[in-house]
Amino acid sequence: MIRHLLHVDFDHQRGLQEQVRESLVNAILGGIFPADTPLPSCRQLASQLQVSRNTTALVFESLVNEGYLISRPRSGYYLHPDYCAPRLSSAAPAPIDGERAPSWGKRLNITPSQQESILKPAGWMNYRYPFIYGQPDTRQFPLASWRSAANWLHGGARDPAWVVDHIDQDVPMLIEQIRTRVLPKRGIVAAPDEILITLGSQNALYLLTRLLMSRQTRIGVENPGFREAINTFMLGESQIVPHPVDEQGIVLNDSPCDYYYVTPGHQVPTGVTMSKARRSQLLSYAAQHDAVIIEDDYDSESNFQANPLPALKASDCSGRVVYVSSLSKALSPGLRLGFMVADPDLIDEARALRRLVYRHPPTNIQYQMAHFLAQGHYETHLRRYRDDSARRWEMLNNALSSLLPECQLLPGSEHANAFWLRTAPHISTQQLTWRAAHTGVLIEPGARHFLDAAPPDNFFRMGFHAINPDAIAPGVDVLRHQLAQMG
Repeated sequence: MIRHLLHVDFDHQRGLQEQVRESLVNAILGGIFPADTPLPSCRQLASQLQVSRNTTALVFESLVNEGYLISRPRSGYYLHPDYCAPRLSSAAPAPIDGERAPSWGKRLNITPSQQESILKPAGWMNYRYPFIYGQPDTRQFPLASWRSAANWLHGGARDPAWVVDHIDQDVPMLIEQIRTRVLPKRGIVAAPDEILITLGSQNALYLLTRLLMSRQTRIGVENPGFREAINTFMLGESQIVPHPVDEQGIVLNDSPCDYYYVTPGHQVPTGVTMSKARRSQLLSYAAQHDAVIIEDDYDSESNFQANPLPALKASDCSGRVVYVSSLSKALSPGLRLGFMVADPDLIDEARALRRLVYRHPPTNIQYQMAHFLAQGHYETHLRRYRDDSARRWEMLNNALSSLLPECQLLPGSEHANAFWLRTAPHISTQQLTWRAAHTGVLIEPGARHFLDAAPPDNFFRMGFHAINPDAIAPGVDVLRHQLAQMG
């Protein structure tokens, strides 16, 4: 027997068996063990890794059961013949004389990577004061109840309907939960054929862009606005028509558009709630000019404002409002689960287009979310999330009021899920962002949200969900020192 050294940097937050198995599988697939040579024994591997012999024995037996290894009595464990074949070389083939790679830059019809976007540092969670928007406090994820929903889904007595391809259909149980539990809270009444499950709100916007927009399309957007939505509309080469935002929301001009994209619950990025008067004006204007409104109610479930106004869709009497929202914003953004509500004819075409792109969102996640909703776990989590958000908002608001009173909060944006702040005109928040990051403080410069030729550089955004609440006031104090040094 050849002695093979395996090394595992054990993570105490993961199971020993899981990590030993992962190391062995990597070694098997990596071709480390030669054919017809026994692997280290259970005792040898346990001694080498300083784990119990029972741990290595269970791992070896599981790999035998799954066809990676075979067990030979009084001889040991060996590679299964399927893993004894010579590994193909991973080296790239030598180029043929005169042959060159394609020039992809000349072949690309669109270059999304060149668009302005809102980026976060890859290691944002390692910063001491991450005032970033759109990321939750992972410690608040309801792991026990989510695991309970997974156990329900994977129960042995249950028909695994989520295993098969549903082609273009959604899980009826999830549609019903959205129709009867989620939408009524926003004042929306919808039939099952008016609802489509998407991979988040962004996916819904992409489907609408492909279905409805072209070079001749004029789409009115808020300025400043949600940059990723605008980038999506630009993929259809639509004419983007910026509209200013004040303390009541979007300000309409005298140049009618085919579509209006708005975030009335809490405007992105200012956090302003669109007033009742401005909502009525927008609905009337759309009807008068035969326009369609795309309502992005992205924070409908995470909105902790007392008695929030109903959705625009709730007042839509003519089917002119297309409603998109998310189920995962307050739970886990990584779930990528959202939905669209619109006329059945539009939903049918969106369903057909979705089928061509990715058929449907994963059915196992749809079933699990449906059960999570049906058992009341989602509502319980939202209640706690909103209470926590309100506390965090107050903490950040108090810290800013006492330490950075010169940074002004836009009227009408109270109790939004982020703070949109204005500094003195001579302060560059892009420079402030760079300086603050070097002291462990992450904020988001605001210039990229504007569509002006020369966007103002004295706005920035601060979130409060990703940061430890105890670090909010100290982080603002560090930011204060950086701002003071800029004069």
